[in-house]
Amino acid sequence: MARITRRSAVAGLAGTAAALPLIGPAASGFAPAIAQGAPVRLGAVLPFSGGLELFGNQARLGIDLAVAELNDAGGILDRPVEVIYADNQTDPATSVERANSLIRGDEVTALTGPITSNARDAMAATVERFETPLLYATNYEGGACGDYMFSFNTVPNQELARLLPAMNERFGSSFYLFGADYVWPQKMFETAEGIIGGFGGTVAGTEFTPWGVKDFTPVIRRIEESGADVLVFALPGADGITFIKQADSFGLLDKVKVAFLGFAETYLGAFGEGRGDDMWVTVPFASSLDTPEAQDFVARIRAQAGEDVPISHYVMTHYTAIKALAAATTAADSLDRPAIARAMAGLTVEAPTGAVTVGTDHHVTLTMYLARSAGGALEVVEPLGRLAPESGCATS
Repeated sequence: MARITRRSAVAGLAGTAAALPLIGPAASGFAPAIAQGAPVRLGAVLPFSGGLELFGNQARLGIDLAVAELNDAGGILDRPVEVIYADNQTDPATSVERANSLIRGDEVTALTGPITSNARDAMAATVERFETPLLYATNYEGGACGDYMFSFNTVPNQELARLLPAMNERFGSSFYLFGADYVWPQKMFETAEGIIGGFGGTVAGTEFTPWGVKDFTPVIRRIEESGADVLVFALPGADGITFIKQADSFGLLDKVKVAFLGFAETYLGAFGEGRGDDMWVTVPFASSLDTPEAQDFVARIRAQAGEDVPISHYVMTHYTAIKALAAATTAADSLDRPAIARAMAGLTVEAPTGAVTVGTDHHVTLTMYLARSAGGALEVVEPLGRLAPESGCATS
């Protein structure tokens, strides 16, 4: 199994560049509050190869900081916390193999990850069978339900319910929906169509594209000819960057405003110098957020990972997921996995943006923000308050 093991409890003693630098007093040596018991092991199934490693590395930043802070404060139930990272290679079948190995071989208390929905869905039967909490912290389409499945990022209504009316008020009522041909854009657009119809807007067109397209000229022309005011865009990764560059070159971005679903700090600078401004999104965190709590979180990440690293909501949601696991374990007063899962539902933990509540549907109510790209940053335009998820899962 290709994995990276990090024992945060002894990182200070190791003193190597590969070891996790602890934050705070423990940075100069062993954290004295940590007991010498057997470690609490957490498994992280994330992409560190295969095309989505940028997102895997963002998740790792948040996990590493949460684990370092937990160990600095004494660990979980007076035991040090150890994270075992497993590269799923952006592949569903590999994700299942890694999950099985972590649960059965390493006896982890819980799993976090992956990034893609198909990898998560592939792992679902394994986590349910072995009664192991899976803390999924990527924005997704909703509907992933189970006794051991927990979502710590947004579902469609949290991203769209305030974004689309804001675009309508500012830019116009005609929308073109364009995204990749897989479940997340499909479900996002289903929700979008209902919201747009609700405020009297129109959908000028809906279109999906396969992965790997190099020339988007035909779709750019169709969007322009539709007369749409707003492009609702859900094509992540390198393909999305290619489309935006081409749309900019053809002048499309002078005629439509882009509501870029899934946009985060990881995209900043990807479109070329002086390009990529005025992309609109709603997010549960932005590194430019001007609150003491958010800026302190950003500072702690940068102290750990360097000044130039992008810090997106993926960092915050994975950090929060690990802190929620620790709180649930403390509430259960046990490392029993079913007991931890029961304690997780209904839990409220403090995050860098305030309280995050895990509902009985195992999805989270989050504070959301309307933001736009501007001058090489993701600029918060308006705080939107706490928005509850419409998860598609029954409450218990």
